[in-house]
This record gives sequence, C-alpha cells and structure tokens, in this order.
Amino acid sequence: MADNREPEMGSAEVAKRMAVLRPHLIDGVPLTRVAAGAGIPIRTARRWLARYRADGPVGLARPLRSEAGKRTFPKELVELIEGMALLKPPPSIATIYRRITGLADGRGWRTPSYGSVRSIVGGIDPAMATLAHEGAAAFRDKYELVHRHRAARPNATWQADHTQLDILILDTGGKEARPWLTTVVDDHSRAVAGYMVMLGAPSALNTSLALRQAIWRKADPAWPVCGIPDVLHVDHGSDFTSLHLEQASADLRFRLIYSGVARPQGRGKIERLFRTINTELLPELPGNLRNGKPASPPHLSLAELDAAIGAYIVSTYNVRPHRAIGVRPIEAWRGDGWLPRLPETLAELDSLLVMVTKPRTVHRDGIRFEGLRYFDPTLAAYVGEPVTIRYDPRDMGEVRVFHRNAFLCRAVSADHAGDSITLKDIQAARVAHRRRLRGEIGERKARVADFFPALVVRPAHPRAPASPLSGEAPGQPKGRRLRTYREGD
Repeated sequence: MADNREPEMGSAEVAKRMAVLRPHLIDGVPLTRVAAGAGIPIRTARRWLARYRADGPVGLARPLRSEAGKRTFPKELVELIEGMALLKPPPSIATIYRRITGLADGRGWRTPSYGSVRSIVGGIDPAMATLAHEGAAAFRDKYELVHRHRAARPNATWQADHTQLDILILDTGGKEARPWLTTVVDDHSRAVAGYMVMLGAPSALNTSLALRQAIWRKADPAWPVCGIPDVLHVDHGSDFTSLHLEQASADLRFRLIYSGVARPQGRGKIERLFRTINTELLPELPGNLRNGKPASPPHLSLAELDAAIGAYIVSTYNVRPHRAIGVRPIEAWRGDGWLPRLPETLAELDSLLVMVTKPRTVHRDGIRFEGLRYFDPTLAAYVGEPVTIRYDPRDMGEVRVFHRNAFLCRAVSADHAGDSITLKDIQAARVAHRRRLRGEIGERKARVADFFPALVVRPAHPRAPASPLSGEAPGQPKGRRLRTYREGD
C-alpha cells in the first residue's frame, strides 16, 4: 500500500510528536503518564506509537488527503470536472461549478459543493495543467528531465554565449549605453577561458575576439586556461552561425554544435555564470540597473568595465570552489598536468579566427579597399592579378595579401601609416564627409536663392496633391497610360 504521507510538509508536527513519545521510547515512562503530561488522549498517543513502530518517524506525519472528495463522487463526474479545468483557456471554478451542478441534477449524481469542485481542480497534476494550458515548451522547461552532462576532461567541450549586462556605462561620446558580454567557459572545470565586453549587438567578430582570448596564452600567469577545444557549443544566433566562424572551426579543427532553437537548458552552465556576474559583481559598480533603473549614476567607461570583469574572473570566479564540482575551476582545469592544443603562432590564430577575407585585384597604385589604398613594393609584379586580402576590422592600417593561397606581403595604407584605424572609423568618416558636402551644397543653393529665386526649384512636398493639369486624380497611383489607335491604322 502506498504511503500518502510527506514528512517534509509536517516536519514541525513530526518533531512535536516525537518529543511526546521520546520519554516512553527511551526512558520507559508509561504511555498513560506521557499522554497525561502532554495533554493528549491516550488513544491518540497509542495511535502515534503504532504508526512510529510501523513506519518510523515518517509514520508520525499527517496523512495526505489527495483523494479527498474524489471517492465520494462518481468517477465520470470527477473526470468531467478535471477535463473542464484542463481546457484552454481554463474556465473559472465558478463556471465549472455552475455547469456541473446542472449536469449532476439531470444524471442523478450527487451534487458537489463549490469547495469540492475547487478541491478536485486543485488536485490536478501541475505538470498536466502546465502542458494543457501553457504548451509543450513551458512543460519542457519546468518538468522534463534534464541530462546533466560534464565533459570528461578540460578543453573537451567549451560553451560560448552572450548576455546584456545589468549596468549602464558611458560610451566615447559620454552617452549612457548598456553593454554586452560574451564569455567562453570550459565545461569540465567551469573555468572561464575568455570573454569580450562590447557596445552594440553581438557580432561574429566579437565572438571571434572572445575565442581568440580563450584559445591563446594569457599574459597573466594566474589565468592559465588556453588551448583549442574539441567541441564548441554555441547558440543559434546569427553571430554564431556565420560562415566566418564555420571556416575558423574547420581551420582550427574544432567542432561546432548548435543548441536547439528555444532550448536554453543546454547552456545552463554559462547562464549561471551570467547570473553570478549580474548579482555579485555589478551591484558593486556604479550604474548598476535595478528594476530597469540605475541605482547610481553611471560613470565607468567600456575599458574600466572590461578591467573590472577581468579582475573578477581571474581573482574570484576561477579560484573559488565551484558548488557543482566541489573544487576550484583553475585546479579542475589544470588536473594532473597536460598540454593544451595551441596554434603555432598568434599571427596564425589571428589570420584564421579574427581576420576577414576579401578578394581584390592589384592596380597600378596598389590595392583599393574601403576607400583606402594599400601598397607594398612586392605588388609591382602582380598588377592586374587577383589576390585575397585578410584584414583585422579593429585595425585597418594594413592588410595581408595572399596570391594563390600563398602569403605575398603586408600592404600598408600610406595615408595612415603608424595609425590604428578601424572599420567603424572609416564608416564614420564617410558619413561625416557626406554631411559636410550636403551642408556646403545647401549653403550655395541658399546663396543662389537670395539673388535668383526663380532658378532654385524647391522640391514639392511628397504628399502634395497632383496638379489638375496633369490629368491624374489626387492620390491616384502613377501607371502606364492605355495606348489607343484610330481604326484603320
């Protein structure tokens, strides 16, 4: 017979009953004297004692009445009440009660009270109610079993993901902005291998930069995590599913595995890291967001926030015991000593992971790209030849040139030799140049209008009605006219 008691729900009551029986069980005090001293009937004390001897302390818990009300009504009536409660959207208890009472009278069933209907509805399995009312996704996230897998060794599996941090910082223009964080975590040790703090939506480049830091040796000896993973688990975001990342994974020989769409369970370990940073580190920094509003005025720059997160990862997160594995992540990653798989050089890693590839043609004045001109004396023998360039979007001062998959030279932009310019700098310069030209055009037109008003045609309002002389009704879309011919032509 199944036990319908739950000692967790009545632990205080179990302890109280044990205290009453303890003198009798341990010291041999007569049960009548124990019952009289506790102020309970002797029959109650005997019932408790019988339950204790039969089932131990669990027998002292008050039995659950999960079937209360159901045994006194026909099975068909109970199932009907439950079925109505599982409709989507679920009707109210009052609605179910009104419909059931009318049906019960017509069938000759015992009419349930409002409390009985509410008790039957309340006894429905919560998992069943969730599946019926909220759908398979909500049921999966709340009640489906989750397989907790841990990689067998360090660098066997890494996870990478993004989150928008609960903090406001100041960008280069002094405006408030909410940054993003990309992290790479080793599944076996829970150690953070690399991270990237950025403004603006996550991109493939930001992911590549976080992976670059994760893979290469760190300058800080307290952060030894490095190497190429065997498997990288990522989200289905466009930044992760880029062709650039696919090519980098093939070149570096690691396998990309995408988590299921709308299935966050597979990224639980990295999600817990994000929660830890948002709840432990960020509340100590200015500009932390609470309920969507900053608790203090923001004044950190992106570089200052980057330094704070890096210090927290190296000096706190990676070196304190992790609850899930019971040891410090750094110790778990080091293990008994092993050699991680690494690229030959940092330049090779950059060329495979960070640099973007574009096809170009060598002209007499060099290679033209993004409004800049790149030149190297080696290119003199390749005028008119197609080449491939690799460039770092963070520094557009030079490009690496390849001819038939062989490295040719480093071509430098002569106008920016020694300067570090980014693709964003170039785009901003283009916009500024257009605005300046439009402003000058406007000034000159205004000067002409002052002297020759008739020469300056002012643009018509886009919503102005068509002229009556045009033969078209206002608002009528412009289209082809029907061509007519004279008979006999």
